[in-house]
This record gives sequence, structure tokens and C-alpha cells, in this order.
Amino acid sequence: MATLKLTDVGKTYGGTIEVLRHINLDIKAGELIVFVGPSGCGKSTLLRMIAGLERITAGTLEIGGQVVNDVPPAQRGIAMVFQSYALYPHMTVRDNMAFALQIAKKSKPEIDTAVERAAKMLQLTPYLDRLPKALSGGQRQRVAIGRAIVRDPSVFLFDEPLSNLDAALRVATRIEIAQLKEQMPDRTMIYVTHDQVEAMTLASRIVVLANRGIAQVGSPLDLYERPNSEFVAQFIGSPAMNLVPGRITATGPRTTVTLEDGGSALSDVPSTEADMGLLVNVGLRPEDCMITEGQGVFTGTVALTEALGEVTLLHFEPQGEAPAFIAKLPGIHRNLRGRQVTLACDPDKVHLFHDGGSLLYR
Repeated sequence: MATLKLTDVGKTYGGTIEVLRHINLDIKAGELIVFVGPSGCGKSTLLRMIAGLERITAGTLEIGGQVVNDVPPAQRGIAMVFQSYALYPHMTVRDNMAFALQIAKKSKPEIDTAVERAAKMLQLTPYLDRLPKALSGGQRQRVAIGRAIVRDPSVFLFDEPLSNLDAALRVATRIEIAQLKEQMPDRTMIYVTHDQVEAMTLASRIVVLANRGIAQVGSPLDLYERPNSEFVAQFIGSPAMNLVPGRITATGPRTTVTLEDGGSALSDVPSTEADMGLLVNVGLRPEDCMITEGQGVFTGTVALTEALGEVTLLHFEPQGEAPAFIAKLPGIHRNLRGRQVTLACDPDKVHLFHDGGSLLYR
């Protein structure tokens, strides 16, 4: 089992282009940590720094209590699964998985045992004598994962391993990775993805990267239910959280916000007299909205509906310069296009943000 500790880690190219700065993160042994963030935020760069494929230009990285900034990749006890399968096309599945052990001069019985074990774990036993070209994309990615497993590393690194697969294979392989983690509970895993579903379903904790640093770290539900900024609130969840501007008009254990469109929102976020009159953004997740005949937090005209079967998305006409508002209602809702609809939301689901930070965390 291996812990990882990043202390004030930074990455600069050419001495002037700063990609990452002041990354502080403690990863416990056996955790599955997922790095997410917008394109260009540095999540793959950070993973490559942990692997030793990119030089750390500031701070320290410890694996298992040892500083490894200058330790070669092969001696860090890690194995990496890349976005591309990178399999040897002329080698069978068995030989692809065994190659690293052969280079390490392991004995044939030891190699055979490791390959058979990994193949059974990944349901690849029937394909061991096939060439990669005779496999599906999902099977090839499993071979790449198996090649990492046979090395028996302390830390697994996954760099967007499912992004080249179609939707059905992505779901199946994601489930297999989750099952793999259950079979190897003592192995630490770090996983980079841009797919929120992968992050929410696989992670012990999610690390959201933005603006060259860490925006928030927490369990998937922590980030979903208690985002500490508008950025995290809108990045986690699909469709993104709606933000409606307003002003605090009543304070106490519950806060009342009068919205710019004349509506009113009641939130379980507590406030004090000092907050009276404060300009805030009211955050409403599309799935927390419900149609009401009475007073609600938002009223608008439905411009478009998307019937997805289990849910219906309502897209409302923008009001002035306000961003588009989306509601996600369970079931099928016909004949709403062009109609004016009022939406309500339970107070415990109403978030309040001021200057990008949530009042909830003050």
C-alpha cells in the first residue's frame, strides 16, 4: 500500500509559462482519486509529474513517505494506463501483458502466474492467444490495464483510459474498472477524466483543478451537494447548475433572496444581519426544480423541450442578459413548449454564492 503527498507542487515551462502552482494534496493508501477540470487545466500534466514523465519544477512529491522528485519512473512503484492502448500489434495478448516482466528478467512460471491472474481478473482468458487487431476497443483497453496489473505496482495511474471508446463500451469498461478496484482494495489509483459520470461513479474523492490550482477536493456527493464556488457548482452536474442573480432581503437560519425577475427564493443557507442587501447568485440544480402552480423561484417561457424518456429537459427563453435556465423534470412532459411555467425548489436545495464563494462555507 502506498500513500502520496504533494506539497506546493508546481510546473513551469521555459521558466515563464506556469501551468500548475501550489498543489497540496494528501492521497491515502487504497483511495481512487479522480482529477477533473476543463481542458488545459493541467490534470494530465499533474498525472505525468506523479509518473515521473514530467519534471516537477517546484515542491515535492512523496510516494510511500519517500521524496521521489528525482527518482526515475521505473523505480517509483507505479504503472500507467494511457489514453491510447499502445499495444504491440505483432504480439498476442499474452505476450503484450508479459513483456514488462520479461524485460525485468522474471522467471517464466512467475510471468505465467501473473498474466493468468490478470487475465482472469479482466475476463481476458479466452483472448490470450489473439492479436490486438482481433479485439474490440474495450478488450484492447483491458489488455492495457492488464499490462499494468502484472507489474503489481503500488499506484495505478489512468490517463483518460475510456475516451477512445464508444458509449456502450465506455459504460462496460467503467464498471470493470470499478470491479477491479474492489478486487485490489489496497492499491492506490489516480484517474484523469473529463467525463463527470466516470468521476462521480468511480472516485473515493474528486480533485477539481482550475486556474492552475485545486478548486475543491471532496467525495463526489460533497462536491455535488456542497460546492464551495460557482465554478465547482457548475462544473459538477449535468446540465450545469442554474445561477439567478438576486439580493438578500431577509436573514436568519433561513435566507430570503429577492430575484431580479421579481421572484423570491428561500434557502436553508444561514445568514446574519451583515448580509442584508448583499448581491448574490442563487444556485438551482436543474434536477431540483419542480413545476408549481403557486409562488416559485423562477418563472419563464419554455423555448425548447428535450424528451429523454426517463426525464424531460426544459430550456427557457433567456430573460434580458441572464443566462439560459434549464429544468430537468422526471418523466415525460408534453405540450410545454411556448408555455409560461413557474418552478419551485426545496430550500435545502437552494445554494447561495457571493463573489464566487458559497455563503454556506462562511
